[in-house]
Amino acid sequence: MAAAVAGVLLLPFGAHAAGPPMVMSGPNYGLVAQTPAGPITEANGSFDANTVKNVNRVASPAPSTTSPDIVDAYTLQLNTNPFPTTLCAGKPNCEGWLQFVFANNGTSGEIYIKYWLRSYGAPCPPGWLARQIDCYKKSGAKPTPNMPLNTGTMSKYRLTGKVSGPEDWIKFEVAGAYEISSPVTRELVIGTNWQRAEFNVFGLADESTANFNDYAEFHTRVEIVYGGQRRPLCKSFAYSNEANNLSFVAPPPPRTGTNPAVVFNQKKLPPNEIPILDPCAAAETIGDTHERTFAGTGYDFQAAGDFVEAQLDNTFEVQTRKMSGAPNWPDTSINRSVATRMGTTRVALCDGANLMVDGRLTSLPSGGSVSLPTGVEIRRAGSQYRITDKAGHSVYIVSNVTHTDLVIGLGIWPAPVRGLLGNPGGDPRLLESSDGKVFEVPMSFSDLYNRFGNSWRVAPADSLLQQCARVADGIPSGLFYAEDLPPSLRVQSENTCRQAGILRPIWLKACTLDVAVLGTRATAVYKDRQPDVVDGNPRRCSPVGCSGGGRGVR
Repeated sequence: MAAAVAGVLLLPFGAHAAGPPMVMSGPNYGLVAQTPAGPITEANGSFDANTVKNVNRVASPAPSTTSPDIVDAYTLQLNTNPFPTTLCAGKPNCEGWLQFVFANNGTSGEIYIKYWLRSYGAPCPPGWLARQIDCYKKSGAKPTPNMPLNTGTMSKYRLTGKVSGPEDWIKFEVAGAYEISSPVTRELVIGTNWQRAEFNVFGLADESTANFNDYAEFHTRVEIVYGGQRRPLCKSFAYSNEANNLSFVAPPPPRTGTNPAVVFNQKKLPPNEIPILDPCAAAETIGDTHERTFAGTGYDFQAAGDFVEAQLDNTFEVQTRKMSGAPNWPDTSINRSVATRMGTTRVALCDGANLMVDGRLTSLPSGGSVSLPTGVEIRRAGSQYRITDKAGHSVYIVSNVTHTDLVIGLGIWPAPVRGLLGNPGGDPRLLESSDGKVFEVPMSFSDLYNRFGNSWRVAPADSLLQQCARVADGIPSGLFYAEDLPPSLRVQSENTCRQAGILRPIWLKACTLDVAVLGTRATAVYKDRQPDVVDGNPRRCSPVGCSGGGRGVR
């Protein structure tokens, strides 16, 4: 169970932002949480009650065998970050590392702590075993009964690792039924260096994958005890070299409980989606055009032209070219083209069809990928494109017949992201213009388009979309909601959304508008969509009532 290089890292401070309702497939690694104040003394990994769905089977290979996957063979791992240790003296690349492990082989289980000297080299110190260039010691294991993973059992399981006191401790619990713990003679002293904790379901054998059945889904939680209550910051990273075959699902679950923790959703889908590797924070711009910021503000933005959607320092930027829905729907707009700058690399998908990489038209068949020297990778699956960088940021584009939907993922959160999808200080009640003017939402129509929106227009010389088809700049003449559709068309479009299972009132209205303007395919992005944190749409009122947004914080 050696180290890995991709996954999720959680560091304290700040909120875990809600993201878009789109799913891309694994494999997944663990989740890591770093303390903002004192060192971690204890961490707990578990699965939230009432979130485990459709888990019928998990299987992985047994160690030192070539046999097929064994049902109910898996590990739960609670891993620390690497840390300096005196046993690495004279070994410049050597680090200590701890794993608190529950291992189930399909017929029985055991708990133990595994101590590592990573990159120690040969020979290992006396009493330590070699694993490639690493050395390890496994504590005495305590046996448990067989613990299958399924819908009825998972939310009862909890794994705890503790390093305070004279000994290290590991504990495995089954709520209301079973508990086993073990003090372990300390082989490595992590002390104040325990800053991060990773937890997930992994394969049983070294470098193996725990394979779940299709549509298995659950929320995974990692809690840290460090003497404070501030929430973790999330960063794309991981330590375990084992994995599972699930997908990170956005938006991340809302915060629950009182302990410092990060929770993320995992789901197994058929292999027809492109992986998303950054569940830290996500934002989206979909339909005609609905914006959902990284902090969870939802609002309609139906201007035309080039706009900055997200901008993070000088290393990452995403722009869209929005085209008016005129002549049929002049007060709407759609995303026509999308471009991103990741470091020095520029990638654009023009008109939903032409892929431009650093100004060159690039052919990329479905199922293909491009890896660039800058660490940027582009993958395509049918009409889906995913662009990622080495910092863990991603741009996920779905090219539809009529429009383009966009999801932007950040490999770290909180982060000072700006643009149409940014919120100053991560506050979903606020939006900020490019000159630093802060607006409370819902803002007026004039402020939304003439001040805030226009401030994020991109000058032609600064556009990442210069090689895409041009569009005319403009703003709508007024607010445009589902209530403004012709009555017969509104009823027909609403029925289409209802038949697709879109029943939440706020999403039913947005879906109704999108179906009327864009067609029935527009229902797809509303499936399983969670509520926005704040509805930032301006309200429009008459003697018979109000339409639009302004619902405030949920």
